[in-house]
Amino acid sequence: MNKFLGIISGTLLVSLSFSSLLADQTPNTIYSFKMKNIDGKTVSLAKYKGKVLLIVNVASKCGHTPQYAGLEKLYEKYKNKGFVILGFPCNQFREQEPGTDADIKTFCTTQYNVTFPLFDKIEVNGDNANPLYQFLKTAQPDPDGKLDIGWNFTKFLIDRQGHPVKRIMTKVEPEDFDADIQAAVSK
Repeated sequence: MNKFLGIISGTLLVSLSFSSLLADQTPNTIYSFKMKNIDGKTVSLAKYKGKVLLIVNVASKCGHTPQYAGLEKLYEKYKNKGFVILGFPCNQFREQEPGTDADIKTFCTTQYNVTFPLFDKIEVNGDNANPLYQFLKTAQPDPDGKLDIGWNFTKFLIDRQGHPVKRIMTKVEPEDFDADIQAAVSK
């Protein structure tokens, strides 16, 4: 009988330890993530420690695609103050980002002179949602409390400690949240 209880309690102890291990692995900043950039190289987001970030799901054939110009203006205006935009192409919204990574890079640089970092095409919703976006959505639901991304050009403002502090909806143009960026880089 004591042997049986020992095995049960040993199993329970192992089970509790494993749960604790999993809980410890839950990210609390974006610095835990590694992503592939638009050229296929793995980039640790820890590279951006101490920076204010704006993470945006982008698309080349969307009605909001002209936001690239405003995003680039924000990047140019604040990059010397520790601000970086990270663009993540996504084809989940009416297939408005159908190209390859090379196509996307060419489009962004030739049509909008984008110089901020672009990454590999990812999914932001559903069963195959990238873990970074799972983290962002949970940390900053939309104003109605919904987690899913509603459309292209949803933006997440990240503070210098790697915490998502604000979700900025699709229709909000870059010039309309300039004050948020200015306030974040001033801290």
